[in-house]
Amino acid sequence: MTPFTPPTADQLLAIRTNAGIDELAQSERFAHAEPDLVEAIVEGVGQFAAGEFAPLNRKGDLEGAKLENGVVRLPDGFDAAYKAYVEQGWNAIASPVEHGGQGMPFTLACNVLENLGAANMAFTLLPMLSVGAIEALEHHGSNDQKAMYLPNLVSGAWSGTMNLTEPAAGSDVGALRSVAEPIVNGPHAGKYRITGQKIYITWGEHDLAENIIHLVLARLPGAPEGSRGISLFVVPKYHVNEDGSLGPHNDLRCVSLEHKLGINASPTCVMSYGDNGECIGELVGHENKGLAAMFTMMNNARINVGNQGVQIGERATQQALAYARDRVQSARAGSPDKAPVAIIEHPDVRRMILRMKALTEGARALLYYCAGQVDRGNLGDEAAKARSEIVVPLIKAWGTDIGVEVAGLGIQIHGGMGFVEETGAAQHWRDSRIAPIYEGTNGIQAADLVTRKLGLDGGEAMVTLFETIAREAASEYALAALAMDCAHVARWMRDEASLDDRLAGSVPFCTMAAITVAGWQLMKQAEAVAAGAAPELAATKPVTVRFFLDRIVPEGAGLKAGAVAGAELLYALPAAALVG
Repeated sequence: MTPFTPPTADQLLAIRTNAGIDELAQSERFAHAEPDLVEAIVEGVGQFAAGEFAPLNRKGDLEGAKLENGVVRLPDGFDAAYKAYVEQGWNAIASPVEHGGQGMPFTLACNVLENLGAANMAFTLLPMLSVGAIEALEHHGSNDQKAMYLPNLVSGAWSGTMNLTEPAAGSDVGALRSVAEPIVNGPHAGKYRITGQKIYITWGEHDLAENIIHLVLARLPGAPEGSRGISLFVVPKYHVNEDGSLGPHNDLRCVSLEHKLGINASPTCVMSYGDNGECIGELVGHENKGLAAMFTMMNNARINVGNQGVQIGERATQQALAYARDRVQSARAGSPDKAPVAIIEHPDVRRMILRMKALTEGARALLYYCAGQVDRGNLGDEAAKARSEIVVPLIKAWGTDIGVEVAGLGIQIHGGMGFVEETGAAQHWRDSRIAPIYEGTNGIQAADLVTRKLGLDGGEAMVTLFETIAREAASEYALAALAMDCAHVARWMRDEASLDDRLAGSVPFCTMAAITVAGWQLMKQAEAVAAGAAPELAATKPVTVRFFLDRIVPEGAGLKAGAVAGAELLYALPAAALVG
């Protein structure tokens, strides 16, 4: 497997141009995000990821996580790398200062995860879930809960998980049946006994952190059916004493590990709570309001899963570039010199390489634009907050689709050698394939876009976004036309389409919208480079942006027909006839 080289220059360009970090630093809250410090963070975490996480990527894939006597063990080297991650403070970048964090913009936390995940996607799921747990407790936990759990979660000494899915309740979280019984008497009075089983719990059990803080959705007795009756509970692996020390093991356990297509070093656990009736948890927030509290964590995770598409795209592209440079095969078509050349000289390999680079850089531009809008929303900018809500499903869905496509192209460039495991190219594709599924499948993201997000500000928030792009991209005819197509589809969905029609066209519309925003943000990068920013990218950036605008944007335009086709044809056959 090719060593990982941090794409620092392109990341800094996206952070400055798409997230607007210099503008964020004008605020009192982010005043310490000065250019020199931002550059030091991006360079530092890139070096750390390349030196500590990347060497474990292949080892983790081959050896995987193992369940032994109720404890999940990771391959040699993971423990030391995680300790180094905690000691260097990378987990605390954007966490609240009052709990030991550095209070930097969310944009920089995204960069930490991008570098770590490109180096080792499976391993990076551990801190990614912890960041989400911090977010949920910061917004919805009591002061006592924040004081008890946040300092160690912020440092990374403890890790966090999200427990939603159950065997009989997949994407329909409202169907879950885990139970929380109030405790009236005894040492745990005021808390709850949690009983139930959860599946697909990422890093639900492991031996790298001192404690694991599970955030668990469950129902109180007599709670309303469906999502209106779900509450959120914090359930630590080890009880925490009043002085902060760890007490006895809580009544919870990892029953088994899933055997997965990829991310083998990430233990995906089946967790059982309350086998002996003594699993103790605390209510987070209000009764029956757990899904809203968990959604804070999920929204954070959706951005970070979109980030995974960027991560795996970057790693697969680096792998493919190295192979295409070194693999010599056949003469260049039409060349008088019949000597074999490196395959990077062949037109179709060039096409694939440029596509990989353009898609990955486009997804990165979209990611940091989204992160910058989140940061502005956290500063009180309501328009930016609404904009970030629109962009979240775009980066999660399209970003992860891009990760799969780019990893697949990487295998194609390797030819037959990509289909065997020894080169490492196949691992990138296997690892990439989970991202379009978890934190809400990409179909769910598209549904969210055409229902909840379409309704923001009466539909004007979304239409205004596309009209702004069309206006600013007037010199780029194809991009401006695609933006106007998106505005047209949004109006049609808002004003004329039935719910079935909207949902039937949601995925092509989501892809159209993502390509539009990514193209807009890449255009801004090209303008910045032309004005003197990132001189080290002066040769490459104009070419990759041109490829995106000239070849990928027109593909987005072709999706309009599907976006407005409606649902009638989808139901032309009854289910029995469709199945045959």
